[in-house]
Amino acid sequence: MRRSELSQAAFETLVEHGTRGATIDRVAKRAGVSKSVVLHHYGDKDALFEGVMRRANNLIRDSVVELLRHAQSPEERISAIVVGNFAAPVFHQEVCRAWICLCADVPYNKQSQRIQTVIHARMRSNLLNALKMLNLDDDLSSVADQIRTTIDGVWLCASLREMPMTSREGIDYVNDAIIRLLGVKEELRQKILNASQKMETLAEIILNSKAFMQKALIIPKHPA
Repeated sequence: MRRSELSQAAFETLVEHGTRGATIDRVAKRAGVSKSVVLHHYGDKDALFEGVMRRANNLIRDSVVELLRHAQSPEERISAIVVGNFAAPVFHQEVCRAWICLCADVPYNKQSQRIQTVIHARMRSNLLNALKMLNLDDDLSSVADQIRTTIDGVWLCASLREMPMTSREGIDYVNDAIIRLLGVKEELRQKILNASQKMETLAEIILNSKAFMQKALIIPKHPA
């Protein structure tokens, strides 16, 4: 039993029962192991769900990094960050709901706070570096913060909706916000939309590939 398999079981238990109902006993039962095995790997429930948070956010990080490898312009770098946060296998309702459950615990868990601080700092840095390449006169630090906040907000909305939000909807929300924040003219607006379309096409190919799945340690819910 690998830690990645235990974190997958913890994630699925979290989706089904929320943080309060996702007990060590339930995680062990879903993983098909004894409670002592889970405790051997993680020590306690807090450590287990910190592992789930790290794994979920590492998947987003890896998705963004993969797309940034193919970005050839500032607009494409911005789009790589946006699409990497909303493309499959990152963005679907189960993941959104698990994410919001984990975030609810952040104010009460120092380690989770540190993880979230690192995540936000990384996203802000990536956005700010890409925005600076556009040579605009805006307060780019504020723009980067607002884009990051918009991405978090869309994830929150997706977790609370009755009907699942599609990647297309999430990306459109953020692209609209970027265009409004930058107050860009039609030429740059079209560059941003074209860059987004390119990154979405690449994401569909790269992030759903077997090689990426194996690298990211994504385990199917129902293995053959």
